[in-house]
Amino acid sequence: MDQRIINLFDEYTHKPLSREVFLKRLSQLTGGTAAAAAILPLLEVNYAAAMTIREDDPDLVAKDITYPGGDMDMKGYLVEPKKGGKKGAVVVIHENRGLNPHIRDVARRVAKAGYIALAPDALSPFGGTPASEDEARNLIGKLEKDKNLTHFTHSVDYVATLPNSNGKTGCVGFCWGGAMANQLAVHSPNLKAAVAFYGRQPEAADVPKIKAAVQLHYGGLDEGVNKGIPDYEAALKAAGVKYELYVYEGAQHAFHNDTAPTRYNEAAAKTAWERTLRFFKDYLS
Repeated sequence: MDQRIINLFDEYTHKPLSREVFLKRLSQLTGGTAAAAAILPLLEVNYAAAMTIREDDPDLVAKDITYPGGDMDMKGYLVEPKKGGKKGAVVVIHENRGLNPHIRDVARRVAKAGYIALAPDALSPFGGTPASEDEARNLIGKLEKDKNLTHFTHSVDYVATLPNSNGKTGCVGFCWGGAMANQLAVHSPNLKAAVAFYGRQPEAADVPKIKAAVQLHYGGLDEGVNKGIPDYEAALKAAGVKYELYVYEGAQHAFHNDTAPTRYNEAAAKTAWERTLRFFKDYLS
């Protein structure tokens, strides 16, 4: 697919453009409204492909919960392995679409690998994630930055207190959640491991605050986010932070999201996920 179309869709999902403006520009790129209508399903997520691990998987216990988030109770999706014993815990951070079926599935993948998984709903201040993706993106933009960060640092602290937790907590985030994973590395001193998929980088001046080990995944074609890589890596090196950084050539932004057909890259996603689980094994076991 024409890279200009994918870049336009990324602009729509991240600024965001209004849907009206996005569709007008898509029609211009594709040569008409009929062609735009044909391409649109290839761009938008398809949650029918979201379930790689069933909610009633016999090895897992999954439930929606509320828990202390600092100034308010947060909504979240908690998944734990049925197998007993103390385990590391992982906070799974969604994209700017909110806590949707795909991220719930990612939480189950984490739990299937042997960890306690908590996927917070950042839109809890608005009653939770709405069904409309456009509405969810708009609400993400209305979150109060400091309060939102507090909600996530409390999520890290909360999951460590669960009875089956071994006290070691990590996080993994995607896109908007990747940026939040980087912020948790800066602001959560109890975090042991932070994995950020194509997330905006923290300010270089804040990097010396990082106590966690950091693993970073980027799509080679993700020009906007990748502009921040050199400064971030230089700051990580200067601060002596343990980190791993991977760029997957030919991969788009959101390459790990298997519900996004034009951007999903199976090979890159598989390799990045294997690296993520190995990283958690190193730091959360």
